[in-house]
Amino acid sequence: MNNHEWFARARAVMPGGVNSPVRAFLAVGGKPLYIARAGGAWIEDVNGNRYVDLVSSWGPLILGHAHPEVVEAVREAAGLGLTYGACHENEVRLAEAIRRAMPHIEKARLVSSGTEAAMSVARLARAATGRDAIVKFRGGYHGHGDCFLIDAGSGALTFGTPSSPGVTRASAAETMVAEYNAPESVRSILAANPGRVAAVFVEPAAGNMGVVPPAAGFLEELRDLTERHGTLLVFDEVITGFRIARGGAVERYGVRPDLAVLGKIVGGGMPLAAFGGRADLMDMLAPEGGVYQAGTLSGNPVSCVAGLKTLEILERDNPYAALERKADRLERAIAEAMRKTGFPSTVNRVGSMYTLFFGIKRAPDFRAASVADAALYADYHAKMLASGVYLPPSQFEACFLSTAFGAAEADRFLDAHEKAVGEL
Repeated sequence: MNNHEWFARARAVMPGGVNSPVRAFLAVGGKPLYIARAGGAWIEDVNGNRYVDLVSSWGPLILGHAHPEVVEAVREAAGLGLTYGACHENEVRLAEAIRRAMPHIEKARLVSSGTEAAMSVARLARAATGRDAIVKFRGGYHGHGDCFLIDAGSGALTFGTPSSPGVTRASAAETMVAEYNAPESVRSILAANPGRVAAVFVEPAAGNMGVVPPAAGFLEELRDLTERHGTLLVFDEVITGFRIARGGAVERYGVRPDLAVLGKIVGGGMPLAAFGGRADLMDMLAPEGGVYQAGTLSGNPVSCVAGLKTLEILERDNPYAALERKADRLERAIAEAMRKTGFPSTVNRVGSMYTLFFGIKRAPDFRAASVADAALYADYHAKMLASGVYLPPSQFEACFLSTAFGAAEADRFLDAHEKAVGEL
Protein backbone atom coordinates (compact mmCIF):
# COMPACT_ATOMS: atom_id res chain seq x y z
CA MET A 1 0.00 0.00 0.00
CA ASN A 2 1.18 3.53 -0.77
CA ASN A 3 0.90 6.76 1.24
CA HIS A 4 -2.50 7.72 -0.15
CA GLU A 5 -3.97 4.27 0.39
CA TRP A 6 -2.78 4.21 4.01
CA PHE A 7 -4.29 7.66 4.58
CA ALA A 8 -7.65 6.54 3.20
CA ARG A 9 -7.55 3.51 5.47
CA ALA A 10 -6.59 5.67 8.47
CA ARG A 11 -9.46 8.11 7.94
CA ALA A 12 -11.93 5.26 8.40
CA VAL A 13 -10.71 4.51 11.92
CA MET A 14 -9.03 7.71 13.23
CA PRO A 15 -10.34 11.31 13.36
CA GLY A 16 -8.91 13.02 10.30
CA GLY A 17 -6.76 9.95 9.77
CA VAL A 18 -4.14 11.16 12.26
CA ASN A 19 -3.22 11.09 15.93
CA SER A 20 -2.00 14.70 16.00
CA PRO A 21 -3.60 17.38 13.80
CA VAL A 22 -0.52 18.92 12.17
CA ARG A 23 0.37 15.52 10.67
CA ALA A 24 -2.63 15.78 8.33
CA PHE A 25 -0.76 18.31 6.12
CA LEU A 26 -3.88 20.51 5.93
CA ALA A 27 -1.83 23.69 6.35
CA VAL A 28 0.19 22.90 3.22
CA GLY A 29 -2.61 21.42 1.17
CA GLY A 30 -1.08 17.97 0.87
CA LYS A 31 -1.50 14.50 2.26
CA PRO A 32 0.64 12.90 4.95
CA LEU A 33 3.56 10.60 4.40
CA TYR A 34 3.60 7.21 6.08
CA ILE A 35 7.09 6.60 7.37
CA ALA A 36 8.47 3.09 7.09
CA ARG A 37 11.93 3.59 8.57
CA ALA A 38 14.46 6.24 9.54
CA GLY A 39 18.15 6.52 10.26
CA GLY A 40 20.49 9.42 10.89
CA ALA A 41 19.11 12.53 9.19
CA TRP A 42 16.96 10.57 6.73
CA ILE A 43 13.46 9.11 6.67
CA GLU A 44 11.87 6.77 4.13
CA ASP A 45 8.16 6.51 3.38
CA VAL A 46 6.14 3.43 2.42
CA ASN A 47 6.52 4.39 -1.24
CA GLY A 48 10.28 3.96 -0.90
CA ASN A 49 11.06 7.69 -1.17
CA ARG A 50 13.92 8.99 0.98
CA TYR A 51 13.99 12.47 2.48
CA VAL A 52 16.41 14.62 4.43
CA ASP A 53 14.44 15.17 7.62
CA LEU A 54 14.32 18.62 9.23
CA VAL A 55 11.26 17.84 11.33
CA SER A 56 13.22 15.48 13.59
CA SER A 57 9.96 14.26 15.18
CA TRP A 58 9.32 17.92 16.09
CA GLY A 59 12.58 18.28 17.97
CA PRO A 60 13.48 15.26 20.12
CA LEU A 61 16.03 13.74 17.76
CA ILE A 62 19.03 15.96 18.36
CA LEU A 63 21.22 12.89 17.73
CA GLY A 64 19.30 11.87 14.61
CA HIS A 65 17.06 8.87 14.03
CA ALA A 66 17.94 5.50 15.52
CA HIS A 67 21.23 6.54 17.09
CA PRO A 68 22.95 3.19 17.62
CA GLU A 69 23.82 3.76 21.28
CA VAL A 70 20.27 4.85 22.11
CA VAL A 71 18.74 1.95 20.18
CA GLU A 72 20.98 -0.56 21.93
CA ALA A 73 20.15 0.91 25.33
CA VAL A 74 16.42 0.71 24.56
CA ARG A 75 16.72 -2.85 23.28
CA GLU A 76 18.47 -3.93 26.46
CA ALA A 77 15.94 -2.12 28.68
CA ALA A 78 12.96 -3.60 26.83
CA GLY A 79 14.34 -7.05 27.46
CA LEU A 80 14.13 -6.38 31.19
CA GLY A 81 10.46 -5.41 31.07
CA LEU A 82 8.41 -2.72 29.31
CA THR A 83 6.86 -1.20 32.41
CA TYR A 84 6.87 -1.89 36.14
CA GLY A 85 4.47 0.57 37.71
CA ALA A 86 7.12 0.75 40.42
CA CYS A 87 10.34 2.54 41.24
CA HIS A 88 13.54 1.72 39.36
CA GLU A 89 17.11 2.96 39.36
CA ASN A 90 17.17 4.64 35.94
CA GLU A 91 14.43 7.13 36.82
CA VAL A 92 16.72 8.31 39.62
CA ARG A 93 19.69 8.51 37.25
CA LEU A 94 17.64 10.49 34.71
CA ALA A 95 16.50 13.00 37.35
CA GLU A 96 20.12 13.37 38.45
CA ALA A 97 21.22 13.93 34.84
CA ILE A 98 18.59 16.65 34.44
CA ARG A 99 19.77 18.40 37.60
CA ARG A 100 23.41 18.11 36.53
CA ALA A 101 22.67 19.93 33.26
CA MET A 102 20.09 22.29 34.76
CA PRO A 103 20.91 23.06 38.41
CA HIS A 104 17.82 25.28 38.74
CA ILE A 105 15.78 22.05 38.54
CA GLU A 106 16.55 21.04 42.08
CA LYS A 107 13.90 18.32 41.99
CA ALA A 108 12.03 16.85 39.03
CA ARG A 109 9.04 14.67 38.41
CA LEU A 110 8.87 12.47 35.32
CA VAL A 111 5.65 12.22 33.32
CA SER A 112 4.64 11.00 29.87
CA SER A 113 4.02 14.16 27.80
CA GLY A 114 4.71 17.87 27.69
CA THR A 115 1.00 18.55 28.00
CA GLU A 116 0.85 16.54 31.23
CA ALA A 117 3.90 18.35 32.58
CA ALA A 118 2.50 21.82 31.82
CA MET A 119 -0.90 20.99 33.33
CA SER A 120 0.81 19.72 36.47
CA VAL A 121 2.91 22.87 36.79
CA ALA A 122 -0.19 25.05 36.47
CA ARG A 123 -1.81 23.14 39.36
CA LEU A 124 1.35 23.33 41.45
CA ALA A 125 1.74 27.07 40.83
CA ARG A 126 -1.85 27.72 41.87
CA ALA A 127 -1.40 25.69 45.03
CA ALA A 128 1.89 27.37 45.91
CA THR A 129 0.58 30.91 45.48
CA GLY A 130 -3.07 30.50 46.48
CA ARG A 131 -3.98 32.27 43.23
CA ASP A 132 -6.05 31.08 40.26
CA ALA A 133 -5.01 33.02 37.16
CA ILE A 134 -2.13 32.31 34.80
CA VAL A 135 -0.57 34.42 32.05
CA LYS A 136 0.47 32.96 28.72
CA PHE A 137 1.65 34.62 25.53
CA ARG A 138 -0.23 34.92 22.28
CA GLY A 139 1.15 32.32 19.88
CA GLY A 140 2.77 30.31 22.68
CA TYR A 141 1.86 26.66 23.06
CA HIS A 142 2.01 24.65 26.26
CA GLY A 143 0.15 21.53 25.25
CA HIS A 144 -3.59 21.02 24.97
CA GLY A 145 -4.61 21.54 28.59
CA ASP A 146 -7.78 23.60 28.91
CA CYS A 147 -6.13 26.60 30.51
CA PHE A 148 -3.62 26.86 27.65
CA LEU A 149 -6.01 26.63 24.69
CA ILE A 150 -6.96 30.26 25.04
CA ASP A 151 -6.88 33.13 22.54
CA ALA A 152 -6.37 36.72 23.58
CA GLY A 153 -9.37 38.87 24.32
CA SER A 154 -9.81 42.41 23.03
CA GLY A 155 -6.64 43.70 24.67
CA ALA A 156 -3.76 42.87 26.94
CA LEU A 157 -5.82 43.46 30.07
CA THR A 158 -8.72 41.20 29.11
CA PHE A 159 -9.20 37.57 29.93
CA GLY A 160 -8.97 35.16 27.05
CA THR A 161 -11.64 33.24 25.22
CA PRO A 162 -11.63 29.49 24.47
CA SER A 163 -9.91 28.59 21.22
CA SER A 164 -11.27 25.04 21.12
CA PRO A 165 -14.76 23.63 21.60
CA GLY A 166 -14.93 21.84 24.91
CA VAL A 167 -12.81 24.41 26.75
CA THR A 168 -15.12 26.05 29.26
CA ARG A 169 -15.44 29.77 29.73
CA ALA A 170 -14.60 29.15 33.37
CA SER A 171 -11.18 27.83 32.30
CA ALA A 172 -10.70 30.76 29.95
CA ALA A 173 -11.67 33.21 32.66
CA GLU A 174 -8.53 32.35 34.59
CA THR A 175 -6.12 32.74 31.67
CA MET A 176 -4.75 36.10 30.56
CA VAL A 177 -2.91 36.57 27.28
CA ALA A 178 0.10 38.85 26.87
CA GLU A 179 2.25 39.68 23.85
CA TYR A 180 5.56 37.89 23.39
CA ASN A 181 8.58 40.20 23.52
CA ALA A 182 6.36 42.94 24.96
CA PRO A 183 7.02 42.98 28.71
CA GLU A 184 4.81 46.03 29.09
CA SER A 185 1.79 43.81 28.38
CA VAL A 186 2.75 41.59 31.32
CA ARG A 187 3.40 44.63 33.48
CA SER A 188 -0.11 45.92 32.72
CA ILE A 189 -1.76 42.58 33.46
CA LEU A 190 0.00 42.15 36.79
CA ALA A 191 -0.70 45.73 37.83
CA ALA A 192 -4.39 45.44 36.94
CA ASN A 193 -4.80 42.11 38.73
CA PRO A 194 -2.91 42.38 42.03
CA GLY A 195 -2.69 39.11 43.93
CA ARG A 196 -4.47 37.12 41.20
CA VAL A 197 -1.76 35.69 38.93
CA ALA A 198 -0.17 32.43 40.03
CA ALA A 199 2.31 32.05 37.18
CA VAL A 200 3.57 33.43 33.90
CA PHE A 201 4.20 30.65 31.37
CA VAL A 202 6.63 31.45 28.58
CA GLU A 203 8.62 29.65 25.92
CA PRO A 204 11.98 31.33 26.59
CA ALA A 205 12.68 31.10 22.86
CA ALA A 206 9.38 30.68 21.06
CA GLY A 207 9.02 27.69 18.77
CA ASN A 208 5.29 27.44 18.18
CA MET A 209 4.74 30.66 16.22
CA GLY A 210 7.73 29.66 14.19
CA VAL A 211 11.03 30.38 15.89
CA VAL A 212 11.04 33.81 17.56
CA PRO A 213 14.02 34.62 19.81
CA PRO A 214 13.50 36.59 23.01
CA ALA A 215 14.26 40.28 22.60
CA ALA A 216 17.13 41.69 24.64
CA GLY A 217 15.99 42.15 28.21
CA PHE A 218 12.62 40.42 27.75
CA LEU A 219 13.28 37.40 29.96
CA GLU A 220 15.11 39.53 32.52
CA GLU A 221 12.10 41.84 32.82
CA LEU A 222 9.74 38.87 33.20
CA ARG A 223 11.93 37.65 36.05
CA ASP A 224 11.83 41.06 37.72
CA LEU A 225 8.09 41.54 37.24
CA THR A 226 7.13 38.13 38.58
CA GLU A 227 9.33 38.49 41.63
CA ARG A 228 7.88 41.90 42.45
CA HIS A 229 4.30 40.60 42.16
CA GLY A 230 4.80 37.29 43.99
CA THR A 231 4.11 35.39 40.78
CA LEU A 232 5.99 32.28 39.66
CA LEU A 233 7.94 32.31 36.41
CA VAL A 234 7.63 29.10 34.39
CA PHE A 235 9.86 28.30 31.42
CA ASP A 236 8.28 25.88 28.98
CA GLU A 237 11.38 24.19 27.60
CA VAL A 238 9.70 21.26 25.91
CA ILE A 239 11.36 22.47 22.69
CA THR A 240 14.38 24.41 23.92
CA GLY A 241 15.50 22.15 26.75
CA PHE A 242 18.80 20.43 25.81
CA ARG A 243 18.32 21.92 22.31
CA ILE A 244 19.57 25.53 22.42
CA ALA A 245 22.21 24.56 25.00
CA ARG A 246 22.78 21.58 27.24
CA GLY A 247 21.47 23.68 30.10
CA GLY A 248 18.64 25.03 27.97
CA ALA A 249 17.47 28.64 28.18
CA VAL A 250 19.02 29.25 31.60
CA GLU A 251 22.48 28.49 30.23
CA ARG A 252 21.90 30.48 27.05
CA TYR A 253 20.18 33.55 28.52
CA GLY A 254 21.15 33.52 32.20
CA VAL A 255 17.62 33.92 33.57
CA ARG A 256 16.45 31.40 36.16
CA PRO A 257 12.75 30.43 36.39
CA ASP A 258 10.97 29.07 39.44
CA LEU A 259 9.67 26.04 37.56
CA ALA A 260 10.36 24.49 34.16
CA VAL A 261 8.71 22.05 31.79
CA LEU A 262 10.81 19.61 29.76
CA GLY A 263 9.94 17.20 26.97
CA LYS A 264 11.12 15.98 23.56
CA ILE A 265 14.93 15.57 23.92
CA VAL A 266 14.67 14.54 27.57
CA GLY A 267 12.93 11.36 26.40
CA GLY A 268 15.43 10.56 23.68
CA GLY A 269 12.66 9.92 21.15
CA MET A 270 10.44 7.95 23.54
CA PRO A 271 7.30 9.23 25.31
CA LEU A 272 8.64 11.04 28.35
CA ALA A 273 8.54 14.56 29.81
CA ALA A 274 9.41 16.18 33.10
CA PHE A 275 8.76 19.22 35.20
CA GLY A 276 10.75 20.59 38.06
CA GLY A 277 12.33 23.55 39.75
CA ARG A 278 12.78 24.88 43.26
CA ALA A 279 12.78 22.12 45.85
CA ASP A 280 10.40 23.99 48.16
CA LEU A 281 7.81 24.11 45.37
CA MET A 282 8.33 20.55 44.17
CA ASP A 283 8.00 19.23 47.72
CA MET A 284 4.38 20.40 47.66
CA LEU A 285 3.61 17.43 45.38
CA ALA A 286 2.15 14.23 46.81
CA PRO A 287 3.27 12.20 48.62
CA GLU A 288 5.49 14.89 50.18
CA GLY A 289 2.71 17.49 50.09
CA GLY A 290 -0.93 17.80 49.20
CA VAL A 291 -0.82 18.65 45.47
CA TYR A 292 -1.89 15.49 43.71
CA GLN A 293 -0.25 14.30 40.50
CA ALA A 294 0.23 10.71 39.36
CA GLY A 295 0.60 8.51 36.29
CA THR A 296 0.76 4.76 35.66
CA LEU A 297 3.48 5.07 33.03
CA SER A 298 5.34 8.00 34.60
CA GLY A 299 9.06 7.27 34.61
CA ASN A 300 8.58 4.38 32.19
CA PRO A 301 11.79 2.32 32.38
CA VAL A 302 12.34 2.07 28.61
CA SER A 303 11.71 5.78 28.06
CA CYS A 304 13.99 6.65 30.95
CA VAL A 305 16.83 4.67 29.41
CA ALA A 306 16.37 6.39 26.03
CA GLY A 307 16.43 9.80 27.69
CA LEU A 308 19.31 8.94 29.98
CA LYS A 309 21.47 7.61 27.14
CA THR A 310 20.71 10.71 25.04
CA LEU A 311 21.67 13.06 27.86
CA GLU A 312 24.83 11.02 28.53
CA ILE A 313 25.88 11.40 24.88
CA LEU A 314 25.17 15.14 24.93
CA GLU A 315 27.26 15.50 28.10
CA ARG A 316 30.07 13.37 26.69
CA ASP A 317 30.25 14.77 23.16
CA ASN A 318 29.09 18.36 23.80
CA PRO A 319 27.94 18.87 20.18
CA TYR A 320 26.43 22.33 20.69
CA ALA A 321 29.18 24.47 19.18
CA ALA A 322 29.28 22.24 16.10
CA LEU A 323 25.48 22.35 15.79
CA GLU A 324 25.59 26.15 16.10
CA ARG A 325 28.15 26.44 13.28
CA LYS A 326 26.19 24.03 11.10
CA ALA A 327 22.95 25.91 11.63
CA ASP A 328 24.62 29.27 11.06
CA ARG A 329 25.99 28.14 7.69
CA LEU A 330 22.61 26.81 6.66
CA GLU A 331 20.83 29.98 7.77
CA ARG A 332 23.20 32.13 5.73
CA ALA A 333 22.81 29.97 2.64
CA ILE A 334 19.00 29.97 2.92
CA ALA A 335 18.92 33.74 3.36
CA GLU A 336 21.29 34.33 0.43
CA ALA A 337 19.18 32.20 -1.91
CA MET A 338 16.09 34.12 -0.81
CA ARG A 339 17.85 37.47 -1.23
CA LYS A 340 18.57 36.67 -4.88
CA THR A 341 14.86 36.30 -5.55
CA GLY A 342 14.10 39.79 -4.24
CA PHE A 343 11.09 38.38 -2.43
CA PRO A 344 10.66 39.49 1.20
CA SER A 345 11.58 36.81 3.72
CA THR A 346 13.46 36.33 6.95
CA VAL A 347 15.11 33.47 8.81
CA ASN A 348 14.79 33.32 12.60
CA ARG A 349 17.18 30.97 14.35
CA VAL A 350 18.09 30.02 17.89
CA GLY A 351 20.83 27.41 18.08
CA SER A 352 19.95 24.44 15.90
CA MET A 353 16.29 25.40 15.38
CA TYR A 354 15.07 27.85 12.75
CA THR A 355 12.09 29.05 10.71
CA LEU A 356 12.08 30.58 7.24
CA PHE A 357 9.21 33.07 7.05
CA PHE A 358 7.89 34.04 3.62
CA GLY A 359 6.48 37.45 2.76
CA ILE A 360 7.82 39.43 5.72
CA LYS A 361 11.17 41.07 6.39
CA ARG A 362 11.17 40.67 10.18
CA ALA A 363 9.47 38.36 12.69
CA PRO A 364 10.21 39.76 16.16
CA ASP A 365 6.87 38.74 17.68
CA PHE A 366 3.64 36.85 17.08
CA ARG A 367 1.87 39.69 15.31
CA ALA A 368 4.61 39.91 12.70
CA ALA A 369 5.08 36.16 12.34
CA SER A 370 1.35 35.52 11.97
CA VAL A 371 1.10 37.50 8.72
CA ALA A 372 3.79 35.47 6.97
CA ASP A 373 2.70 34.08 3.60
CA ALA A 374 1.45 30.61 4.54
CA ALA A 375 0.20 29.92 0.99
CA LEU A 376 3.65 30.53 -0.46
CA TYR A 377 5.18 28.35 2.24
CA ALA A 378 2.77 25.57 1.20
CA ASP A 379 4.07 25.79 -2.37
CA TYR A 380 7.65 25.78 -1.10
CA HIS A 381 6.92 22.79 1.13
CA ALA A 382 5.54 20.78 -1.82
CA LYS A 383 8.55 21.59 -4.00
CA MET A 384 11.01 20.70 -1.26
CA LEU A 385 9.20 17.42 -0.64
CA ALA A 386 9.37 16.62 -4.37
CA SER A 387 13.14 17.18 -4.18
CA GLY A 388 13.57 14.86 -1.19
CA VAL A 389 13.48 17.27 1.76
CA TYR A 390 10.94 16.81 4.57
CA LEU A 391 9.96 20.08 6.27
CA PRO A 392 7.29 20.85 8.88
CA PRO A 393 3.86 20.95 7.18
CA SER A 394 3.17 24.43 8.56
CA GLN A 395 4.72 27.87 8.13
CA PHE A 396 4.54 28.35 11.89
CA GLU A 397 6.72 25.50 13.10
CA ALA A 398 10.44 25.06 13.62
CA CYS A 399 12.99 23.10 11.61
CA PHE A 400 15.53 21.16 13.67
CA LEU A 401 19.05 20.06 12.82
CA SER A 402 20.64 17.00 14.36
CA THR A 403 24.22 15.87 14.85
CA ALA A 404 23.55 13.45 11.96
CA PHE A 405 22.93 16.33 9.53
CA GLY A 406 26.19 16.57 7.60
CA ALA A 407 27.63 17.80 4.32
CA ALA A 408 25.63 15.41 2.13
CA GLU A 409 22.38 16.41 3.80
CA ALA A 410 23.24 20.11 3.56
CA ASP A 411 23.99 19.75 -0.16
CA ARG A 412 20.69 17.96 -0.78
CA PHE A 413 18.82 20.59 1.19
CA LEU A 414 20.45 23.61 -0.47
CA ASP A 415 20.07 22.21 -3.98
CA ALA A 416 16.39 21.63 -3.27
CA HIS A 417 16.00 25.07 -1.67
CA GLU A 418 17.56 26.96 -4.58
CA LYS A 419 15.45 25.03 -7.07
CA ALA A 420 12.27 25.59 -5.06
CA VAL A 421 12.70 29.34 -4.54
CA GLY A 422 13.71 29.74 -8.18
CA GLU A 423 10.46 28.12 -9.27
CA LEU A 424 8.45 30.14 -6.76
